[in-house]
Amino acid sequence: MMEKSCTLLVHFDKGTPALANEIKEALEGNDVELKIEALKKAIMLLLNGDTIPQLFITIIRYVLPSEDHTVQKLLLLYLEIIEKTDSKGKILPEMILICQNLRNNLQHPNEYIRGVTLRFLCRLNEAEIIEPLIPSILANLEHRHPFVRRNAVMAIMFVYRLPQGETLLDSAPEIIDRFLASEQDPSSKRNAFLMLFNCAQDRAVNYLFTHIGRIIEWGEQLQMVVLELIKKVCRVNKGEKSKYIKIIISLLDAPSSAVVYECAGTLVSLSSAPTAIKAAANTYSQLLLSQSDNNVKLILLDRISELKASHREIMVELVMDVLRALSSPNVDIRRKTLDIVLDLITPRNINQVVMMLKKEVVKTQSGELEKNGEYRQMLVQAIYACAVKFPEVASTVVHPLMDFLGDTNVASALDVAVFVREIIETNPKLRVSIITRLLDTFYQIRNSRVCTHSLWIIGEYCLSLSEVESGIETIKQCLGELPFYTASEEKEAQDATKNSQVVSSTTVSSRRPVILADGTYATQSAALETAMSAPVLVQGSLASVGNLRSLILSGDFFLETVVACTLTKLVLRLEEIQPSKAEVNKATTQALLIMVSMLQLGQSSVLPHPIDNDSRDRIVLCIRLLCHKGEEVRKIWLESCRQSFVKMLADKQLLETEETKAKAQILSAQPDDLIDFYHLKSRKGMSQLELEDAVQDDLKRATGEFTKDKDDANKLNRILQLTGFSDPVYAEAYVTVNHYDIVLDVTVINRTKETLQNLCLELATMGDLKLVERPQNYTLAPESSKQIKANIKVSSTETGVIFGNIVYEASSNVLDRSVIVLNDIHIDIMDYISPASCADVSFRTMWAEFEWENKVAVNTVIQDEKEFLNHVVKATNMKCLTPPLALEGECGVLAANLYAKSVFGEDALVNVSVEKQADGKLSGYIRIRSKTQGIALSLGDKITLKQKGGV
Repeated sequence: MMEKSCTLLVHFDKGTPALANEIKEALEGNDVELKIEALKKAIMLLLNGDTIPQLFITIIRYVLPSEDHTVQKLLLLYLEIIEKTDSKGKILPEMILICQNLRNNLQHPNEYIRGVTLRFLCRLNEAEIIEPLIPSILANLEHRHPFVRRNAVMAIMFVYRLPQGETLLDSAPEIIDRFLASEQDPSSKRNAFLMLFNCAQDRAVNYLFTHIGRIIEWGEQLQMVVLELIKKVCRVNKGEKSKYIKIIISLLDAPSSAVVYECAGTLVSLSSAPTAIKAAANTYSQLLLSQSDNNVKLILLDRISELKASHREIMVELVMDVLRALSSPNVDIRRKTLDIVLDLITPRNINQVVMMLKKEVVKTQSGELEKNGEYRQMLVQAIYACAVKFPEVASTVVHPLMDFLGDTNVASALDVAVFVREIIETNPKLRVSIITRLLDTFYQIRNSRVCTHSLWIIGEYCLSLSEVESGIETIKQCLGELPFYTASEEKEAQDATKNSQVVSSTTVSSRRPVILADGTYATQSAALETAMSAPVLVQGSLASVGNLRSLILSGDFFLETVVACTLTKLVLRLEEIQPSKAEVNKATTQALLIMVSMLQLGQSSVLPHPIDNDSRDRIVLCIRLLCHKGEEVRKIWLESCRQSFVKMLADKQLLETEETKAKAQILSAQPDDLIDFYHLKSRKGMSQLELEDAVQDDLKRATGEFTKDKDDANKLNRILQLTGFSDPVYAEAYVTVNHYDIVLDVTVINRTKETLQNLCLELATMGDLKLVERPQNYTLAPESSKQIKANIKVSSTETGVIFGNIVYEASSNVLDRSVIVLNDIHIDIMDYISPASCADVSFRTMWAEFEWENKVAVNTVIQDEKEFLNHVVKATNMKCLTPPLALEGECGVLAANLYAKSVFGEDALVNVSVEKQADGKLSGYIRIRSKTQGIALSLGDKITLKQKGGV
């Protein structure tokens, strides 16, 4: 049975289906409401495949004469979906009964009845029914009401496009042309122009140029059709596009935002001339400011980003206009705007951009919006990027940003600390002012991680005598008076501990895995989590004095080690620059007292957890160093640390430079390609825009921008064989994966000597794949072939499977249907994920938040750790976040973090931890985490399949 095309979709709730007898009784009655309900039930049953053959005569007798508008509308829907032809394609005799009714409707005094009937005729494919109605359709072109006229035009267009349409209505283009010349209603004019556009393109073009001076006055709908016509004509005849571009530029002044947006897109697609691109960019910028809808703003930012990629030099001039989009409160809009602007900064506009960003940072302090902290962090990162690219602006931004070191938003405060650390090294002239400002604002810092960064800066960059002494004094003040606790407080803490042993045991046991900065997989205890959260102070009269004191008393032992190291560096430097030995000894004694007090605190019962061994060993090392100072150790502490940081910055700069080069597309042209020499061309009669467009086209051709991105030979890798060579029907599919949909281009070949009828490609999917439509039935002649296309929508990053079969009827035995089962098509997850960058802090935050984890044991024949890592990176199409320096050396152990992002915005995190065994084999685990189950499982399956190497 051949499947029919459907022009109507109605939701049908499969409860208790209506019986044909009940429907028939309701239709025969006089109650209009019951007739309406019965007609609705009949339509739903028919749409779901049921047949009610005896109902047609009932409807002709009792429903057709009704004057109710709803009944007439439902009657037309019923007539739309019933079978009108027999098995041989001939019109059914009873269909003649409805022709008179349709003619009466087309001459009805009510304009609604006329209009819906004309709309119904647009969906009829039977020429025998339409032919006697043509005079009535044409008569409606002169009706007084525009609703009737515009539907009459659409009916004429669909009649003319039928296979026998030109025979039925051969003068249709001429009639519509005359109608268009005299019509005043915008909707009717749009439909008439659309008819000429589809059926008589030359007449549409003639009308356009005849009324070229009044295009700006036309309605929005008609202007949109004009743009469609221009695109269609220019694709076929590129030589005439210059005169159409003038029309597009004139439409940029149209009052409709939709028309202006379409004009800009059409300009970009047709012309590469700087004037045209600049006009389109200006249009997008103006729409970005005038439109209030956030979705529209995001779409416009996408268009601007596309222009930036191919016409950066033009977009640079509009950077301040784009920046004005930051006035939107939406975080996604702000993030996208900043990403675009950062790629457009130049020495000419850097000062303006930075000034604008500084103003935005100040605004975030005054407002109380919930996303202000996140927005401030984005602004800090943007200013940081500007200062790295253009060091000369660092002096104007570093001091205002240092006010945010004590920000309640930890992420933005941490970004400021990292920014200051890099600027103080790359801009030596700012060192003194940064250190002075940091020492003045250090007491405001309330976060442990920001404190550790700031202490490192103080320890490395306090060089003069006054700076060193101020640094030591600042740390002492923030620590408060010693000791950190008294004997009575320790006794009270012991009693409190005994009373809450159950709670403590529960807290200690709450351990969960975390990813450390170097990629190693560790276990994080509740004690360390406490240090990352808001400080919980223990008892003590001075516990609230100083930020360092409160953080240390909350159990942050890592901060204790940083304080000890900073004091050690400051004392060593003081010894070099302070002539008075007594002052040096005094500072040394104070530093030792602080370190010993921290050790005592860590080993006491005041804190809920004792100090860990690593922190204890580090503090003891600092104590030993201050007691036994040596020249070699002094050099390591005062010089080697700084040299390592400088090397890290240099490696980071080198990595960014390499990434930039890799992103740059290398365009090439063939040596025998045709080149038009611009200076030898005739310029007679060419406008400035035409000249610019010709030059840009020549440049693109010469640089290879018109060449294909991918080699056609690579397409062979995407062809999948669906049936065997010995099957009666051979089928193979070429799979094209776009971001959100998959197109299967299936070639079907009839290898038999007989005609195959009703051949149908039946497909089904597994996973988050959805068939958009089912391919139709076809008839294949002996040894002929057919191309069948199937569209499949993808809703998430997950490995999906497409399976199905080919069903057909042989001409020798129509009753016997043959089935050929197809090979499964597996959709690879690699088509949807791409390498992406991510900060270490963001990676660890996501790792803690994501709930789906897939743990894959390492099982490979590869014996080199780095080779195995590179193999996993290549197989998963991910980016290794662990820097190359951290992977250097031969220690038998390797830990690295990988990251990728899907086209749907999903994050994929992978941690590779391997160790070389005594027998030379690698062991360990690969852990995958994601927010959704599909991507974790699919990536795990991919790694399991590929990790052995060469498979």
